Amino acid sequence: MRINPLTLKKIRRFRSVKRGYYSFLLFVFLLLQAFFAELWINNRALLVYYEGQFYFPTYRSMIPGSVFMLPYEYETNYRALQKRFEKEGGDNFLIMPLVPYNAFEMDLQESKFPPLPPSITDRHFLGTDAIGRDMVARLVYGFRISIIFSILLLVATFAIGIALGCLMGYWGGKFDLFFQRLIEVWSSIPFLYIIMIIASIVVPSLTILVLIYVIFGWMGMTWYMRTSTYKEKARDYVLAARALGASNLRIIFHHILPNSISLIVTFVPFSVAGGISGLTALDFLGFGLPPPTPSWGELLQQGTSNLQAAWIVSSTVAALVLVMVSITFIGEGVREGFDPKMHSTFE
Repeated sequence: MRINPLTLKKIRRFRSVKRGYYSFLLFVFLLLQAFFAELWINNRALLVYYEGQFYFPTYRSMIPGSVFMLPYEYETNYRALQKRFEKEGGDNFLIMPLVPYNAFEMDLQESKFPPLPPSITDRHFLGTDAIGRDMVARLVYGFRISIIFSILLLVATFAIGIALGCLMGYWGGKFDLFFQRLIEVWSSIPFLYIIMIIASIVVPSLTILVLIYVIFGWMGMTWYMRTSTYKEKARDYVLAARALGASNLRIIFHHILPNSISLIVTFVPFSVAGGISGLTALDFLGFGLPPPTPSWGELLQQGTSNLQAAWIVSSTVAALVLVMVSITFIGEGVREGFDPKMHSTFE
């Protein structure tokens, strides 16, 4: 597939904004680490060699302990099995992830009470939270949930906002006036109160939170696309499409929308950042995802309640700042690279 030369020029300009480009590479790296977190943060072994047979527990169903001649039928404790193999010697071995804990497991140790400080020996590189769960696992899996939430929210709000905004800007008249008044009324509804009411009635899940955010968050992109469509529909290429007999929907979605793509792309990074910060804020206030779901907001709440365990709040804040600053720099680079004024020819 051949890429449009103008698109290549925009990409090259984006790459020339160094902090935006390197932030993009960092963010992609963080995404890959989060979505394949089981390979380096997990209480399941990556590989087990036992009695001449290989097992790969990470991405498969539970393997009971009896398979490895352990006296129980529930899932194998691979850390204990590793110690047993080391004690016995022989050919049996297993390979554990770098962080041998999952995001829900409590590591309760004798004569020690959580939260436990960072320890290389125990493989708690950022310590544990207030009930003994590994901080690295909670941060990484919490980041994955935040990204999934942000992407779902982005797709849904942009789909509604772009479609409705284009129709408002193109058709205008009573259709535009009706939705303007509707958006003004809908925007005045207090969003936080709605969340509080719903959280008091049902346990909010990821799907419910995305749905609520979509219901109250589609208006922003609608205004921008309405304005852009008003401007684009007066251009010569729209008049030419009409003269050739193109339908209204074809003009909107095949001509006007592609010429507004720079506006849409510019808002993507900031929408992702808004989704992450929104979910974090709700979890911090106690109206977000229910425990024990990994959440940065829940970790911030723990950190403020356990200031003696400085590693909880400091590591969470550091992760949040790193992600938000990276997304901000990406947005700056995207805005600079895809700015239509930088790639326009005036006659």
